[in-house]
Amino acid sequence: MTNGDITVLMDETRVFKPSGDFVKNTNVQQWMNKHNIKTLAELYEKTKNWEWYWEEMAKELVEWYKPYEKLVEWSPPWVKWFLGAQYNIVHDALDKHVKTWKKDKLAFIFEGEPGEVRKITYMELYQEVNKLANALKKLGVKRGDRVGIYMPMVPELPIAMLACAKIGAIHSVVFSGFSAYAVRDRVNDCEAKVIFTCDSFYRRGKKVPLKIQADEALKNAPSVKHAIVYQRTGDPVDMQEGRDIWWHELVKDMSEECETERLDANDPLFFLYTSGTTGKPKGIIHAHGGYAVGTATTLKWVFDVKDDDIYWCAADIGWITGHSFIVYAPLILGATSVMYEGAPDFPGPDRWWEIIEKYKVSILYTSPTSVRLFMKQGEEWPKKHDLSSLRLLGSVGEPINPEAWIWYYKNIGNECCQIMDTWWQTETGHFVISPLPVTPLKPGSATFPLPGMNAAIFNEQGVAVHNAGGNLVLTHPWPGMLRGIYKNPQRYEETYWSRFKDIYLAGDVARTDSDGYFWIQGRADDVLNVSGHRIGNSEVESALVSHHKVAEAAVIGKPHSLKGESITAYVVLKKDVEPTDELKKILREHVGVEMGKLARPDEIYFVSDVPKTRSGKIMRRVIRARAMGREVGDISTLANPEAVDQITKAT
Repeated sequence: MTNGDITVLMDETRVFKPSGDFVKNTNVQQWMNKHNIKTLAELYEKTKNWEWYWEEMAKELVEWYKPYEKLVEWSPPWVKWFLGAQYNIVHDALDKHVKTWKKDKLAFIFEGEPGEVRKITYMELYQEVNKLANALKKLGVKRGDRVGIYMPMVPELPIAMLACAKIGAIHSVVFSGFSAYAVRDRVNDCEAKVIFTCDSFYRRGKKVPLKIQADEALKNAPSVKHAIVYQRTGDPVDMQEGRDIWWHELVKDMSEECETERLDANDPLFFLYTSGTTGKPKGIIHAHGGYAVGTATTLKWVFDVKDDDIYWCAADIGWITGHSFIVYAPLILGATSVMYEGAPDFPGPDRWWEIIEKYKVSILYTSPTSVRLFMKQGEEWPKKHDLSSLRLLGSVGEPINPEAWIWYYKNIGNECCQIMDTWWQTETGHFVISPLPVTPLKPGSATFPLPGMNAAIFNEQGVAVHNAGGNLVLTHPWPGMLRGIYKNPQRYEETYWSRFKDIYLAGDVARTDSDGYFWIQGRADDVLNVSGHRIGNSEVESALVSHHKVAEAAVIGKPHSLKGESITAYVVLKKDVEPTDELKKILREHVGVEMGKLARPDEIYFVSDVPKTRSGKIMRRVIRARAMGREVGDISTLANPEAVDQITKAT
């Protein structure tokens, strides 16, 4: 090992190619034909001219009130896209559609966890957004004001986002699983004038009392003048006189028409807070114009969205995946999206497969954590349903281990759906490294940087490396990129731009293989240091999950006097597999065969679950703290806080 490279111990050689019939009808192939581009290699070469490429995509996908005078102004680390343009993303997401046949097309098919269904056309969505936008203006909300949104997965969440954007207000959505403390922190940082919430919502058959959490958060939130409360369950709640207003009462006499505010293309659209290493969340800023072009382009190309698709991004709108690929990009493209309120396995393990069969979903975009959950439950559940409507699958949130990829491909995609394994971040706004539907796939690899993007792997000295692990970086600006951290430009520069001059540091470690495919290995602070070798946690986890008896694994490092760190694994077994000491030995040797003796876990513990966030990321920080007998801190953001006790008992 030299220059601090990440040691590469796994080698995946399986390749899955799309069928010729599928390829010729894709959006990508049709665009290539139009531009006389013959091969995928030629496409990547042509789009190295990223300024030309993004100019072409902007022409195709968005409508400006006033055209831009200059495509991009790059003064590292600060950027502006589409300079001089007047724009508002809501024009492309709603206004333009209601002047066409799409006014009667479904924008959302919503299914609540109890089973009720709402179908909302583009015209109906347009009218509801306008009524709420008018109501916000009546409350004194104006261009540049911040609005907090603390709501579950119901259609009123995107309606609130779009209403804010329509009048030039900046929304800041807070995930409904966050604690009152987390909400207060975010609302106070952005100085929100208004907050949206609801009485309660449904999760695993229970009602989650969100208004109570919101009230607690607002006890010390002096900027908030009004709380708008949507009535989801009808449960009685305390309403503070002068501050709290029922949504339905607020909008009942409002006009269904509202003029969309003409903004500068670089005006902020939203702030979204993401966790930082210091513990203080960072308010990531995204702007109207570049974000619209970047998200719409990447969704159209990667997921091949067409007018007759039923598209389901099964994320939560509280995260960037939901902002970009449930709300804004699908609406810009005029797509029909499924939105589901509840847990993936409630009331039974086949709830998702039932939804896909019922609505004939053609594109499914979910997380590796969800895939591993379904693996654990067994393949008999998807077999109960007709999933033949599916034509493309997707993965997001963390690296997908090869065996989970194969399970997804076989049991959900019936061995005929390409899997779009996307790498991107809150900060990037849209997909960065991802297959196109025409790309030959390697299970577990995000393949290549998309057209108009460029990524590289740098070692500690800032030298690009190949066939070795290192720091994942982006080498030129892109339309959907963050425009800074709210109220903290210094942190923006230090976090993303100080390590390598004029180069964006993603904070992830990755490698490329001999074919140039990118393999994401996890966060830079989630790397094991064993006997002088830096090994990605996710690779050891993948090796464990590749054993046929393992459903999921979380791997951490513990201090070791000789090796620097020893490897400890927490393993979730598949249904009906007996945990034994003999199986621990088998798994240890299995990792040795897959990755070499260096990567064999020193300790293996069997647990029924591992702590994860609601977005599906394994919380190794929490596992490490509990395994070493330390305080774990606030765990209110976990989807399964009871799993923390499992770590304690196992260890």
